[in-house]
Amino acid sequence: MKEFKFKIDGQEYVAQVDEQESGAQVTVNGKTYSVAVEKEAHVAARPVQRVGATAAAPAAVAGAAAKVTAPLPGNITKILVSVGQKVKKGDLLMTMEAMKMENNVTAEFDCTVKAVVAKVGQSVNQGDVLVEVVSDAVAEAPAPKVVAPAAAPKAVSAAAPKAAPAAAPAGGKSVNAPLPGVVIKINATVGQTVKKGDVLVVMEAMKMSNDIVSEWDGKVAAVNVQQGASVNVGDALVVID
Repeated sequence: MKEFKFKIDGQEYVAQVDEQESGAQVTVNGKTYSVAVEKEAHVAARPVQRVGATAAAPAAVAGAAAKVTAPLPGNITKILVSVGQKVKKGDLLMTMEAMKMENNVTAEFDCTVKAVVAKVGQSVNQGDVLVEVVSDAVAEAPAPKVVAPAAAPKAVSAAAPKAAPAAAPAGGKSVNAPLPGVVIKINATVGQTVKKGDVLVVMEAMKMSNDIVSEWDGKVAAVNVQQGASVNVGDALVVID
């Protein structure tokens, strides 16, 4: 079992991660969450697990109903779809804030929005239904699901050692990793002027794409990570002067 300690807005958190064959159990300040982690070879079955259906009735069948649920507790910050709207696999349905990170909730297959259950500003728990959809996908063509977009960064991180965080210069402010994860995109460069709220780094944590934003106006003094690097809680990602 791995244990991580970190602070958010002065509040202390202790997270314990117990890795299991089918996923992991994450305990934050005594509250335990079950986290399902699908293997690459079973990506096509992922919608079935979210709906709670059996393997005999996959959500990829055209006309099958499915429910998009919250992967973590958090607050809904933006809703980008409406009832009757057709969306493609990978399209953004809504965004939610969890542990000071903006998390994108996306469609896992081509579908039509049947109902939007969540509302902007609503607090949701893990497993709460956010959107109900009806699948437009064709069961005979699941091949694209086999190639998981997140697989490439994982392969790079296995070979590339994590860059050692550089000390923040005098007066510099460090933007740190709020959770363990893998850096999949870097938007900041040394010398770049940034505003509060600008996305500096995108990292994958718990199968979600998380935007790490600047909390201040300033200039980038250092970028301490590379794309594909694995980071732990509290690792310095970017330093802002």
